[in-house]
Amino acid sequence: MRKRQRVLASVAGAASLALIAACSPGSGDGGGDGTIQFLGPEDPAFFEPLIEAFEASHEGYTVEYTQVPFDQYNSTVQQRLSAGDESIDVYAVDQPRVPWMAAQGLLEDLSDLEDRAREATTEGQYSTGIHQDKLWALPVWNSTQLMFVNQDALAAADVEGPGTDPSERWTWEQTAEAAEAAQEAGTEWGLLLEQTDFYYQLQPLMESKGGGSGVVGEDMLDQDVANAEWVEAMEWFGATFEDGLSPRGVGTFETSPLFSGGDVAFFVGGPWDLGEFADSDVDWTVAPMPYFEGGEEVTPSGSWSWGVNPASQAKDAARLFLEYAALDPAGNLASTERQTIIPANTEAAEEYLPRMDALAGDRSAGAADLISYEVANTGVVRPVTVGYAQFEEVMNTAFADIRNGSDAASRLEQAGEQLEDAWAPLR
Repeated sequence: MRKRQRVLASVAGAASLALIAACSPGSGDGGGDGTIQFLGPEDPAFFEPLIEAFEASHEGYTVEYTQVPFDQYNSTVQQRLSAGDESIDVYAVDQPRVPWMAAQGLLEDLSDLEDRAREATTEGQYSTGIHQDKLWALPVWNSTQLMFVNQDALAAADVEGPGTDPSERWTWEQTAEAAEAAQEAGTEWGLLLEQTDFYYQLQPLMESKGGGSGVVGEDMLDQDVANAEWVEAMEWFGATFEDGLSPRGVGTFETSPLFSGGDVAFFVGGPWDLGEFADSDVDWTVAPMPYFEGGEEVTPSGSWSWGVNPASQAKDAARLFLEYAALDPAGNLASTERQTIIPANTEAAEEYLPRMDALAGDRSAGAADLISYEVANTGVVRPVTVGYAQFEEVMNTAFADIRNGSDAASRLEQAGEQLEDAWAPLR
């Protein structure tokens, strides 16, 4: 390992994490010797360029990164911070969870950075860090969704697919029809969403129908997940699996190999898949994420923000690292050097996005302009509510049930009742 960059290994489980926190360098004093303890769910290799750049430009500081597996991350962070763990200085926060974390006293107030934060990013990204008119976290990355088109599959079906121009965006109805034709011509699956039962990717279905985010009310603690538009969207979603257009039994993030292997005609995924599919033998192109006929053109947005642990004993150093990663274009660019993700810093994004066109040669051509358009024009953030953790858990389970055959209307009614119970203590 490099002398000034010590990246801790991935840790599986809260008990192991607690043990490492007790034994690792800087624990106990929270990095008061100039060491900044940084926690997140990403591959440690992703942050090596950022850590190297920060340490080179900030003499006397070192950053130690600990990875917690994605599926354990939110619960582990909540447990450790709630216990007053001083060994975490900076940590990643899923943006919709910022209000809850702030309300529980698990984020340091960053309101003195409001002006710089507004200037550094879009209004939508800035707003994800706000709770009760105070700033609690800084956005580091943003996201959107693209539709990856298997041109080999469409050629076999004698179908001309969509291009990258948002003005020629296909509807879901068009996409399903072409997907069926591709299946008839020999492609195993017609349509697949990468995140098969995650609210992040499914939110645009209901939003396109006009059903809203599912969260309403002055305090954003009232649910509206069983309105007619939500039911219609989820009936369509469930039918893609019932009719065999999409495969059951394939979980979220297990889906991309099906497309890269040539088994799917249309695949909806994130910018990260531009790099993921670069080595595929499939002749693919990118197109805008579809919308429902007569509905709104809507895409997901948002990603990870970072915040400071109020129990940290190295808050000044933690803020220095956070500001470099989020507010300094050079730092924000360094955080994306080894992964395909959209920088939240506007200046960094302008420099970074053109690189996406070359990630997979001619196949990824036009991706940068399309991503820029979606971020600026069609992106919606997930609902900002102190009850988002419960909302996501309830809805993701409901989506999985609908995917596996549950009646959409009755299952959404049940989900609404579950949310009412889960949110009652928060009101």
